[in-house]
Amino acid sequence: MSTLSASQSPVTVVGLGLMGHALAAAFLTNGHPTTVWNRSAAKADDLVANGATLADSIKSAVEASPLVVVCVSDYDAVHELLDPVGPSLTGRTLVNLTTASSTQARETAAWAATIGGVYLDGAILALPQAIGTADATLLYSGSKAAFEEHQATLQALSATGTLYLDEDHGLSALYDMSILSIMWGVLNGFLQGAALLGTANVKATTFATLASTAINVTTDYVSAYAQQIDEGKYPAADATVAVHMGGMEHLVQESEALGVSTALPNLFLELARRAAADGHADDSYAALIEQFRKPAA
Repeated sequence: MSTLSASQSPVTVVGLGLMGHALAAAFLTNGHPTTVWNRSAAKADDLVANGATLADSIKSAVEASPLVVVCVSDYDAVHELLDPVGPSLTGRTLVNLTTASSTQARETAAWAATIGGVYLDGAILALPQAIGTADATLLYSGSKAAFEEHQATLQALSATGTLYLDEDHGLSALYDMSILSIMWGVLNGFLQGAALLGTANVKATTFATLASTAINVTTDYVSAYAQQIDEGKYPAADATVAVHMGGMEHLVQESEALGVSTALPNLFLELARRAAADGHADDSYAALIEQFRKPAA
């Protein structure tokens, strides 16, 4: 009797939205017998044409493979699908790549433990079209033994970026939320700048080159400020919070004068003013971490 190598290990993918479809396609491309299931079976047509097996029920999908990967809209959908077939997950590894909070990840891990399943929570730092390439990074947290057992299979989803973080099931989700905050912060800053330059008929595509340069330069600040944050000391080697406040005031005034929204620059300024009021006027911008650590009023 022949046995499958680790590189051919079977896998089930539950959920065939844009991301789930990309996950299943990557497993197929890498030679894994792949079972798929989706509420709308038609979404599996091209996958089936390329060798995937379409399960006739969520139960048969789960029972088809030792590794079950789920990627759906939210954790409510995860439980709606999997709670009724919980016993079928006993002895299997469930990898949940659905976006959610760290609290939800930990709660789902506890649920999986009660039914005898092994749980890995994951986060995808990539667009669907990047899955399976070096441009995709996937984070995993939870059972280290389960990750090591299925690492060869999971590597089909990223050529270089398959990263195990910790036994804490919530850590991948926490990283995901933290990285999303960077993404939205950068994009909102770009949009503010594009709105300002648009008043002078400068196209966003023209601005994009210098904007990208500014984003790259900012990475140097991230490295320097990260060390200050870890040490809890904020020496102003570049500019003080007070100096930044002056620039922010100019940004607010410019936006007002040009009829552009002041919501974002006023947020910047308010945080800096709070930091100054707390005694950090002469510290580096990293001192604003103290404001972000405070719960909302």
